[in-house]
Amino acid sequence: MKALSCVILLVASHSFLFGSSEKIHLSIPAASVAPVIDGVLNDAAWEGTRVQTGDWLTYNPVRGDRLDQRTEVFLTYDKKHLYFAFRCIDPEPSKIKSSISRRDQLFRDDWVGFSLDSMNNGQLSYDMFVNPNGVQADILTSSSSGEDVSPDWVWDSAGQLTEYGYNVEVRLPLQSIRFSSGSAVQMGMLFWRRVSRLGSSASWPALPAGKSVFECHAAMQFEELQRPRTLEVIPSFTYAFNQDLTSPGGWETDNSKPDAGVSIKYGLTSSIVADLTVNPDFSQVESDAFQVTVNQRYPNFFSEKRPFFMEGMNIFTMAGATGDSNMLSTVHTRRIVDPLWGLKMTGTTGKLTFGTLTASDEAPGRELDDGEINPFLGERQLFNVGRAMYSLGKGRYLGGIIADTELGGEYNRVIGSDFSYRFAEHQEITTTVLRSSSLREGMDGPEQGVAAQATYGYTTDRINIFTQAEHFDPGFAMDTAFYNRTGFTNGWIFGEYAFYPDKKKHSWLRRIAPMIWSVQGRDREQRGNERFTLTGLNFRFTRQGFLRVDYSDGREPWVGKVFKTGGIGGHGQVQLFRWLNAGGFMRFGDGVYYDAVNPFQGKKKQVNVNFTVQPTTRMTQELGVNYVGFRRSSTGEGIYSVKLINTKSIYQFDRRFNVRAIVQYDSSQHRLLSDFLGAYELRPGTVAYLGYGSLYHKQSWRNDRWYQGEGEYLTTRRGFFFKVSYLHRF
Repeated sequence: MKALSCVILLVASHSFLFGSSEKIHLSIPAASVAPVIDGVLNDAAWEGTRVQTGDWLTYNPVRGDRLDQRTEVFLTYDKKHLYFAFRCIDPEPSKIKSSISRRDQLFRDDWVGFSLDSMNNGQLSYDMFVNPNGVQADILTSSSSGEDVSPDWVWDSAGQLTEYGYNVEVRLPLQSIRFSSGSAVQMGMLFWRRVSRLGSSASWPALPAGKSVFECHAAMQFEELQRPRTLEVIPSFTYAFNQDLTSPGGWETDNSKPDAGVSIKYGLTSSIVADLTVNPDFSQVESDAFQVTVNQRYPNFFSEKRPFFMEGMNIFTMAGATGDSNMLSTVHTRRIVDPLWGLKMTGTTGKLTFGTLTASDEAPGRELDDGEINPFLGERQLFNVGRAMYSLGKGRYLGGIIADTELGGEYNRVIGSDFSYRFAEHQEITTTVLRSSSLREGMDGPEQGVAAQATYGYTTDRINIFTQAEHFDPGFAMDTAFYNRTGFTNGWIFGEYAFYPDKKKHSWLRRIAPMIWSVQGRDREQRGNERFTLTGLNFRFTRQGFLRVDYSDGREPWVGKVFKTGGIGGHGQVQLFRWLNAGGFMRFGDGVYYDAVNPFQGKKKQVNVNFTVQPTTRMTQELGVNYVGFRRSSTGEGIYSVKLINTKSIYQFDRRFNVRAIVQYDSSQHRLLSDFLGAYELRPGTVAYLGYGSLYHKQSWRNDRWYQGEGEYLTTRRGFFFKVSYLHRF
């Protein structure tokens, strides 16, 4: 019996192949002695723990190919941790690509990892990846929002290159994941591996087209597993000093700002956690990349980078809130600019997953520049969001949301629901309905509005069809969300059919797919009908390469007039060498000058190129150049020409310590930014940062004021900051 308990049982082996509905079941043996996490698989703890996985099948860029690079997996556990080990065998070990980089920066390398549905409810999975040097990356995948790369969990890993490939070991504290404690604890498990030089990713069990990862997890059982009660405290201290140039040679007086705060995480149960932060440090360590701000109809989107808001926020994303929709996010936490405190509670009980977020924002009550009167001076804006999702099966759910913001006598209140369901193996539908009520200054009563979307998708190895209908009332508003516009109704359809060339004849070309995307709608705010059609060809290559070439034609209403849009375009990316990744984007065609009084037709040109150079395993240099130009169609007159340059240089001394330099240039605003940072990141929550930055503007001084866009580039702002925080687990 003891020997049998040390063998991982494999049931339904024929389910390795596509089309089988059998479920794979794994029984995991407990470890009597914990393995040492050093990348060397010689610990006695790994004996008898190998998972008999069979063939690993690719899912990107094509599905169903058997991966020649063999992977052996070992899995065990004790009272405090789950342990994973991978022996990654490669017939050409000298071609393995690996770097020593910051966390989450390994995806151009070879890597191996797993997807863990710890609650076994088919709604959320912890995805963890490790490259041959032991560098980590983690992604939280949910049925509502897909992949979220922002969370960072506490776990340990080690990697080592060998004569046959590489090894990886992982120690995952039970305190870092959520599950229902008890006997016969079940979780979902899937393993994956990336071979960089081939541009191929494979998994076991397989990931057929049209199925979510939750439907493909193997069932994994632990005889006894108890989650330790979570209690984490992260005190932090920040000191920032900034100065602005007030006159030639004159700087404002001391503007230093020391600050201290604390964050607390407490596990109410094994699957429900509360997070509290008081006087938090919400300064961003990473600068936002410069974006084109000239002649933009819609606002620019900047992703969240503050740790308290990043963790666990995927639950607040509703179905259909993606880059192809008008609403990109239902809870965009960068709208909470300067919170005094914040409180989150997230968890799962049975089939119900829920989350709440409350924060008090001091930014709306600040004094305004240039002597303007702030009617909300000294007040704080209160944000409240509640979200719940009821599981209808793997990757399927019914959800609801309530959002409320209060400021002075104003408010914005939204209630809504969403639904996501996969059926007939290859098909999926999602719907979202939101209703808002808003009271603003000067209104006689609240204004109400409705927003809704419905999406249908059909996916196989060859066919991809998606269609969506959206509607936003003119009176709809959601202060917690990020969306582009209101007062319109439209629908779009996307279709793609894939061809797979013979690998023996064209080993470099893996997939060719003609595609079409068409939009039709009515914009009531701009008083016109809109349409847009794009046709193109998508190519997938080895070396992680892809290319799309396309032609588009459309009509866009703006302030009661209709303008032509469209043209020719293309974009692509490829790993040319182990040390060089290159990509680019271009578009030439018709455009609109979005003047609110006198808009006109124009010709728009946009070219973007980017390079990532890794001359050594520790050095990374990123360069992005973006050019946008616009000419009036009737006369050929040049209206604007914008050049953006974004560079980032990183040297990684080891997995924990790095120095980074950012230099950015924006010709439209005549500004140059330099930003230098030294970072020591022992683990998430235990960090130390020291940085210095300068902002330069082209300007001249006369008549006791600054004139922008003329003269020389001068340092107009400078400052440095220091931040330290420490994670203590009780």
